[in-house]
Amino acid sequence: MSETAQAPAARGQRKTRTGTVVSDKMHKSIVVAIGRRVTHGLYGKQATRTSRVVAHDERNEAHVGDVVRIVETRPLSKTKRWRVVAIVERAK
Repeated sequence: MSETAQAPAARGQRKTRTGTVVSDKMHKSIVVAIGRRVTHGLYGKQATRTSRVVAHDERNEAHVGDVVRIVETRPLSKTKRWRVVAIVERAK
């Protein structure tokens, strides 16, 4: 049996999304609305679809109206699967 040195498995790219904070009432957690444009299959009309995800905000820096960049992570709680990477734009 020969021992072959294998390189460590490279971690895959994590999903990154940008969205707007719609709730910051939880401790170290925020709710982010992620909007996307979809085209109707038959008529071609553009429609906006929104997904709401819970993200981990370690320092409680993000507030309602801020635009944030979030990244996929391991499950942190029952509903938290995302983590705040950066605050792209502050609310006015």
